[in-house]
Amino acid sequence: MKLGFVSDSLGGLSFSEVLDHAARMGLAGVEVNTGGWSTAPHFDLAAMKTSAEARRTFAKAFADRGLEIIALNANGNPLHPTQPQQAECLKDTIRIAGEMGITKICAMSGLPAGREGDLMPNWVVSSWPPETQDILRYQWQDKLLPFWSEIATLARDCGVEQIALELHGSQCVYNVPTLLKLREAVGPVIGANLDPSHLFWMGADPLIAAEVLGDAIHHVHAKDTFLNAPVQATTSLLESGSLMDIPARSWSFITLGFGHGEEWWRQFCYRLRMSGYDGWLSVEHEDVLLNSLEGLEKSIALLKSVMPVAASDYQPQTI
Repeated sequence: MKLGFVSDSLGGLSFSEVLDHAARMGLAGVEVNTGGWSTAPHFDLAAMKTSAEARRTFAKAFADRGLEIIALNANGNPLHPTQPQQAECLKDTIRIAGEMGITKICAMSGLPAGREGDLMPNWVVSSWPPETQDILRYQWQDKLLPFWSEIATLARDCGVEQIALELHGSQCVYNVPTLLKLREAVGPVIGANLDPSHLFWMGADPLIAAEVLGDAIHHVHAKDTFLNAPVQATTSLLESGSLMDIPARSWSFITLGFGHGEEWWRQFCYRLRMSGYDGWLSVEHEDVLLNSLEGLEKSIALLKSVMPVAASDYQPQTI
């Protein structure tokens, strides 16, 4: 496995500072946010679309430090009913990746409205009342499947081999069954960006998810979640309070090891290896209480202590 981080983890620093820190920490690469829900402080999407020189300069900054571009990340809602720029960001990111020889894109599946004419996305998390099933049929059949069939074709035309969808709340694809459903319909270019933090707060088990997904895992975001049991006891894990008010929330994103300890992350890495995954672990730091650089360094230190790096060379002796 190889270790890196998402560029927005150090969103307050310059592009050069981000790469310098990655090199200083002995990492192999950086995953770069390109837009969507990110202001993309380290990636000028418009310039990268139009200028081959801008793309060469960008790639050279990585190469000069011995770093790889892990993936381009266009996380947002590409099916938003009133924000077509979200889908255009994803498409532009795929085209730019093709021009740069980058074969993996990280994205969200998207969440459309509940019916034609609605102006806001609508996330169904219950099978009752019965109109929820009409919403799901509309979202999947009329919006999600046609869109991702188009995106899969674009990806193949551009030489992008993997689109790693984060299993994320307020998206059509948010758990293992919905990911596998879309993958079956669209093809193996679609896979999972397995981020344990979201599965924690939705009540799933990332260890079992890794086992079930198997070769459908295209990417892994390393992010932890603090489950605040006294608050959860009365509010449940369905939380809509401010992300900044950790004491009042039933769950919050947190630095690796502060929510789940080293033993859990050791098991997670081993389960990934058991499932055949030997790719990137990309730290996504979103802990609002810790300094971003300090939190990132602590997360990286934990992963360095538990993640397998070298290939297995064990051979049983002939007896």
